[in-house]
Amino acid sequence: MTAHFIDGRARAAALKNDLIADVERSAGQGTGVGLATVLVGDDYGSAAYERRLRKLAAEVGVPYTHRRFGTDISQAELVAAIEALNASDDISGILLLRPLPAQIDEAVIFRTIDPMKDVEAVHPENAGLLALGVPRFVPSTAASVFHLLDSYLDEAGEDRDDFYHRSLIVVVGRSNNVGKPAISLGYERQATVQSVDKWADLTTGIGRHTRWADVLIVAAGKAGLVKAEHVSENAIVIDVGINPSVKPDGGIRMVGDVDQASVAPRVRALTPVPGGVGPVTDVWLLRNTVLAARLRAGHTLYPAHHESVLETS
Repeated sequence: MTAHFIDGRARAAALKNDLIADVERSAGQGTGVGLATVLVGDDYGSAAYERRLRKLAAEVGVPYTHRRFGTDISQAELVAAIEALNASDDISGILLLRPLPAQIDEAVIFRTIDPMKDVEAVHPENAGLLALGVPRFVPSTAASVFHLLDSYLDEAGEDRDDFYHRSLIVVVGRSNNVGKPAISLGYERQATVQSVDKWADLTTGIGRHTRWADVLIVAAGKAGLVKAEHVSENAIVIDVGINPSVKPDGGIRMVGDVDQASVAPRVRALTPVPGGVGPVTDVWLLRNTVLAARLRAGHTLYPAHHESVLETS
């Protein structure tokens, strides 16, 4: 058996066309859309993500602001920078890129972001709404995971409800921006969901859990963590990992948390890295930014599944 590779770039292209229309419609209604990103330090992955968002924002017509700070920034200075973005009428969405340096209390910064501009749902209010199944914003990476999974099931001719109701979803990684939201979205689909973190890898081994998964979502941040012996023969594997790896010529390439070469011959379907979850995540972040602008303008309420950014009021 050879895995079907789920093409994230194709799905992102379709979403991008819808996004352009959404941005144009919002502009025509006088709804101000603008994305601000905040980066502290020079983390390779975060900087690469920022560059992709900058490029995509220009392509779809979303005004873009970037604030970059050195790793010596104080917490008070970072709080002040976030508060300035909160106060700006030109900004509808704020993305805090991570990791943050040790002197910064991440939870304090999360609470500082205006909940109505918190497009990654890290503010306690938005995280709580997501956990309760009534999200204001669905974090872009977790949303993209399930968008790709849902789309694959549709294309395979499977009934989504039937599939989820009989399936075990195992999520490897418990980050606030991917693992925990993915668990909530699995619950929302009434699947059986199991959470695995680094301690399983260090103690009993992740294979004890992952080999039973019908859907395996891997967001651990460890290159090549999941290998053939960790997956079942008919699993659908969603690889969220983006890890820089040095090529023989000294260049950098991105690799996932899944050892694609060994896993692909064994599973039913697999998202590649690059070209899987990442491209959809970029577009979804901009979708959330448009949604945030419309929420602030009073044009739409909380959509149940966020399949369409634009809902009439």
